[in-house]
Amino acid sequence: MSTSRRSVIGAAAAAGLAAAATAGPGAGAAQAKPGGPSAPRRARFGELADGTEVDVWTLSCGGTRLRVLSYGGIVQSLEVPDRHGRPANVSLGFSDPASYEARSPYFGALIGRYGNRIAQGRFTLDGRVYELPRNDGDNTLHGGDLGFDKRMWAVEPFTRRGESGLVLTRTSEDGEMGFPGRLEVRVEYTLDRRGDFRIDYEATTDKPTVVNLTNHTYFNLAGEGSGSVLDHELEIAASRYTPVDGTLIPTGELERVAGTPFDFRRAKPIGTDIRKAHPQILYGQGYDHNLVLDKGITAGPEHFATVREPVSGRVMRIATTEPGVQFYSGNFLDGTLEGTSGRVYRQGDGFCLETQHFPDSPNQPSFPTTVLRPGRTYRSTTVHSFSAE
Repeated sequence: MSTSRRSVIGAAAAAGLAAAATAGPGAGAAQAKPGGPSAPRRARFGELADGTEVDVWTLSCGGTRLRVLSYGGIVQSLEVPDRHGRPANVSLGFSDPASYEARSPYFGALIGRYGNRIAQGRFTLDGRVYELPRNDGDNTLHGGDLGFDKRMWAVEPFTRRGESGLVLTRTSEDGEMGFPGRLEVRVEYTLDRRGDFRIDYEATTDKPTVVNLTNHTYFNLAGEGSGSVLDHELEIAASRYTPVDGTLIPTGELERVAGTPFDFRRAKPIGTDIRKAHPQILYGQGYDHNLVLDKGITAGPEHFATVREPVSGRVMRIATTEPGVQFYSGNFLDGTLEGTSGRVYRQGDGFCLETQHFPDSPNQPSFPTTVLRPGRTYRSTTVHSFSAE
């Protein structure tokens, strides 16, 4: 998703918010037997410009290794094995806090309060108009210029029942980035014995507000810094998508993907239709669109996408409770960012599949609601499963 990607780098249908968060103890555990969880490890990653120390936590379980920052809840690296058992980092990112603070196009970050765009930086809730920072032209992107991706998170580790994980929490005060209500946010990152990476989101508020949380990891299953992802084969169970205007705000329509570049109902390489002269592709300079998942909102995570990388044999399957996914093909990576491998990222060197409710839902009454009221709990879950063929 982007535009502030433009500025940062170069510079259906059901109501409700869906489910499944698990509470977790904050205790660590001793080293488990091979394949099982090891105790999360904390180390110093560096400092922000104001001197705030940033920690990096390492989780290992089931052949997957995950590194997470206390700044932005950022997935700094995610290592999974190929068909020969050789691990590689499959997520894009930086090696230092300064780059994340000053230059990151949301690499690996927790996104809130509202993932994706809100038109004209405003919405009306219960008759009151709320004004937000406009950090994407005339629109608000990913919660504003100081969204959850640029905040420090409290982190507590845990190991339990063959899992290793982290509980990340923060309080978003009433009025932060213009949003109403004091929002208490809790996110769990968990690895299990299969090496699955699960994210559980939970939030409560003391005033009516809008919430749409997601994670913004950029993937390259051939390995970070290895080049283009356009040969990755992508399949998404989505028969419709939300077309956008020239500022990437949805028009409010749900259009069929049949006969368009957005038809991934059968697996095809990401690059197959990315250069077609379709108006929507021209708006996004590639894919930067919300696909409406056929499964809709579900109580538990259901599979909707499979990605295969032909050379390494790595396969990623994604399940979610959410009704939509923003598919972004790394259009604004322009060769000015140096990643963890020491290589620069160019256009199409990573892709994102951001599970979420639809963009601009607070201004689109026909879209599934993102309103959260006191006494209710926002819950959402997404699971990334890895294998090799």
